[in-house]
Amino acid sequence: MDWTALFLSLKLALVATTILMIVTAPLACLMAYSRLPGKAFLEAFINLPLAMPPTVVGFYLLIMMGPEGWLGGLWTRATGSPLLFTFTGIVIASIIYSIPFALQPMRAAFEKIDPRLIESARILGLSPPAIFARVIIPNSLNGIAASAILVFLHTMGAFGVILMVGGSVPGQTRVASVAIYEAVETLQYGSAAMMSLALLPICYVFLLVVHRLTRRSPS
Repeated sequence: MDWTALFLSLKLALVATTILMIVTAPLACLMAYSRLPGKAFLEAFINLPLAMPPTVVGFYLLIMMGPEGWLGGLWTRATGSPLLFTFTGIVIASIIYSIPFALQPMRAAFEKIDPRLIESARILGLSPPAIFARVIIPNSLNGIAASAILVFLHTMGAFGVILMVGGSVPGQTRVASVAIYEAVETLQYGSAAMMSLALLPICYVFLLVVHRLTRRSPS
């Protein structure tokens, strides 16, 4: 059994989830409460990874993050190293691929907050950032936690995008899903079964937690 691949999957999921929670919370608040023109177009663009096959998302990311791509070129000029086939590369790919899974539950949690709480905060003179930090976030913790767990599980199970952008570099990009695929390809069914069995209880327990959190979320 490839323990390194399993631990790398856990590390990737933890890093990507942490970054996504920080980045997505203000965006979810914007989508929940703002009346920006063209918001529907922005939301559809953000949710594209939900509709497109993972290999299509991975292909576009491969082009974007390659040496000739705008992101890959910027990264290479700034750091002197490539972005593809690195841990940093699969973190960025996972973040882009999992944004909808963070945004939708968090936005739903924000929209469930009693509007009177936000209005009272405005009357008391709180600024929008203060309302976000002191009213919206504390009243959406269950939804935020559920969002984080869904992103974590989605990242743990990602395959097509990771394989396209990261390949299979041991200790760097060879995550559990890729290792299982390669084990099956080489007829190492025992190794594939062990890694799959290790992932099963992790995913099951986290899904139970999500169920509890969403049931306890305020209506």
